[in-house]
Amino acid sequence: MMDVKTLHTLEFEKVLEKLSTYAAFSASADLAHVLHPCNELQAAKDRQAFTTETRHLLSTQSDITIGGSRDIRPMANRAAQHGMLEPTELLSIRYTLAAARDLSRTLIEQAEELPLLGQLGQELPPPPGIIEAISRVISERGEVLDNASPKLASIRSEIKVAHDRLMSKLQQIIADPHKSKMLQETIITQRNGRYVIPLRSEFKGRINAIIHDQSSSGATIFIEPLVTVELNNRWHELQLAERDEIRRILLELSDLIGAEVVQIRNIVDTLARLDLGLMMAKYAEDLDATEPILVDFEARGEEQPGSTIALRHARHPLLDPKSVVPIDVEIDQHTFGVVITGPNTGGKTVSLKTVGLLALMAQSGMHIPVQSGSQLSVFHDVFADIGDEQSIEQSLSTFSGHITNITRILKRANSHCLVLLDELGSGTDPQEGSALARALLSYLVKQRITCLIATHYPELKAFAHNTTGLINASMEFNLRTLQPTYNLMIGLPGRSNALAISERLGLPKEIIEEARSMVDPTELKAEDLLDEIHRQRSISRKERHKAEMSRSEARRLEHKLNERLEQIEDERLEILDKARQSAEYEVEKLQRELLDLRKELARARQPLDALKSIEEKVTDIQEEVNLPPVRKSGAPTLDEQPLRLGEKVIVRSLGMQAVITAITQDELEVQIGNLRVRAAVHDVQRPGDGKKQVSDTDKPKIRSNVRKALENLDENQNKAPSVMHPSPGMELDLRGQMAEDALNGLENFIESAYLSGMPFVRIIHGKGTGKLRQVVRESLSKNQYIDHWESGVEREGGEGVTVSFLKSD
Repeated sequence: MMDVKTLHTLEFEKVLEKLSTYAAFSASADLAHVLHPCNELQAAKDRQAFTTETRHLLSTQSDITIGGSRDIRPMANRAAQHGMLEPTELLSIRYTLAAARDLSRTLIEQAEELPLLGQLGQELPPPPGIIEAISRVISERGEVLDNASPKLASIRSEIKVAHDRLMSKLQQIIADPHKSKMLQETIITQRNGRYVIPLRSEFKGRINAIIHDQSSSGATIFIEPLVTVELNNRWHELQLAERDEIRRILLELSDLIGAEVVQIRNIVDTLARLDLGLMMAKYAEDLDATEPILVDFEARGEEQPGSTIALRHARHPLLDPKSVVPIDVEIDQHTFGVVITGPNTGGKTVSLKTVGLLALMAQSGMHIPVQSGSQLSVFHDVFADIGDEQSIEQSLSTFSGHITNITRILKRANSHCLVLLDELGSGTDPQEGSALARALLSYLVKQRITCLIATHYPELKAFAHNTTGLINASMEFNLRTLQPTYNLMIGLPGRSNALAISERLGLPKEIIEEARSMVDPTELKAEDLLDEIHRQRSISRKERHKAEMSRSEARRLEHKLNERLEQIEDERLEILDKARQSAEYEVEKLQRELLDLRKELARARQPLDALKSIEEKVTDIQEEVNLPPVRKSGAPTLDEQPLRLGEKVIVRSLGMQAVITAITQDELEVQIGNLRVRAAVHDVQRPGDGKKQVSDTDKPKIRSNVRKALENLDENQNKAPSVMHPSPGMELDLRGQMAEDALNGLENFIESAYLSGMPFVRIIHGKGTGKLRQVVRESLSKNQYIDHWESGVEREGGEGVTVSFLKSD
């Protein structure tokens, strides 16, 4: 377990508090509040992978939630002790279990792409029968239904009859003209659970009745006429019987739930873990965070711990993202300690906290606000001694507090830990404090402990420069504005800006010059050199930022251009499709005219040879017209990475997943279940390739029963024989053949398709005069292997194609 004091020092609990605001129910909020970083590499990687999967799930299904779930564990525990649950509690249990059931189906469906979530989905299915039992008994308004039991239905029926009789008798009394004048009002009301009528006090005793109440003024008494006592009693008895039967039903349901208390608790725990993942995903999106690359400690020699810290554009998660200045904290393989110098309020403390807090978040499974590709070791523990309050308290108390905490840290820290020390050696005599700081830093180096140290002591800069494993860093300060820039510069020690700042603030020049003369000239030269290095570094950083902005703008324009090209290609395909449909109509019209002309020539006994060449040309035109427009290279292709045998792809025209079994230059052979089909390279895409998704308008329209047949391939595959007949392909082209030859080829093709387990095939016979189509369809209707057939859709060739569905054993 991580050091508790450090968690508080680095304000980790504030991150958890922010995370808990994304919770959908109390169980996941409780998990967020007790979340702790883990110190094992594989466990931390698993947490990161889980968060990545939930972010992917949210990106594809932004509305996914744990939908109406409640923490029903206390209710289930009470039911397990034979306590009775109220109808509203039973509804909460039903809603929670129903949400778990729906989420289970969703996650299991995506198990191949999201394995960790799929595994979680396996733990969510509710105990059988509970949801149905509650739905059968409790209404959506939390009322016990009449048909909850035959006895309850009978009792409620009797209650209605008894109530009607009672109301009828009382209505007769208040409608009686002799008695109505004695009533305060001609109404029926209730007192003490019994129906009564309001009688004026002066007529007390005129009606034989039982007095149940009187008004505050005494002018009205509420009586139950004796003639209705038995009716009231019967109605009340039935109400008690209804109450007892409802209690029996609720107890029976509660016992059913109590028997499954362990599974129900596990379901709530799993829902809480899932919601925690969704919380982390939403928090990561708001932080614009990325998944860090977690790495193990490497063997780099006896003097190196082998730790890795490479945080690019790191931002403190609790600071305003609009104003926070990102920092780069990257140390090379030969370095494991960083000494940071710079002015007060320059960002040294924030830099230390940023590194420590991001390490804790990463090891907790949270994505962190850094640039993609950032790396961190998984530390066994993180220790921090950071004092934010800078006051003029007694030096001894401040110093002793720091030393006490540092002593505790040194007793527990080892080479697999991260130590963060702010203002090391402060709070005491500067000379002694500087010596103590150097000694402590030397100890950390000898113990090979990864550390980041913030200090004001200039002696530590020289110590870091001359010590293997240490590197200087500084917080940049703008002398022109006299303001810190909060940029962390690794490799450069901080400058002493006292003389420059004093000069900018107007201190007399003679004082500045006298002070300068008191400083060692070699130190002044070093400061001037540092100043030039800082200036060149600043220029370099600005130019790099400009280059990055230009590259981002170029990518944006490229993306925009690609979208426009896709839009133009969509418009082109739409125009071509409309033109093809118009051409089909003209060809059909021409074919009808040729048929009429053939009939006229036949009646006139004229030779038909002259029409043959025309009909052949019309047939050629028809074949060209039947070819659908092909998307140009702007459409999704797989040229970026070569395809491999055995790779899984999506056949775009079918919307089905397949496995590549053969590759040629222009075509692929893929297997969908037991079905092997040929597909063009541009008609396939890798699963999950978001940039290559095709809109619904681009996809060929495939009838629902064709798609259903394809989706049933996995089921049919389990029933298929162990030795498969080779597939003859999906299409048979009979155009231009004589009827007899076409039928022979058709029968052989259908038999081979049936033996290979294909769900359907396409027979291309053309439109022409319609004779070949008629012969083919008559044969298909009689074929023992054909279940039924349909005409092709427009994109398949319309009436020129017959789609035949084969029977399945």
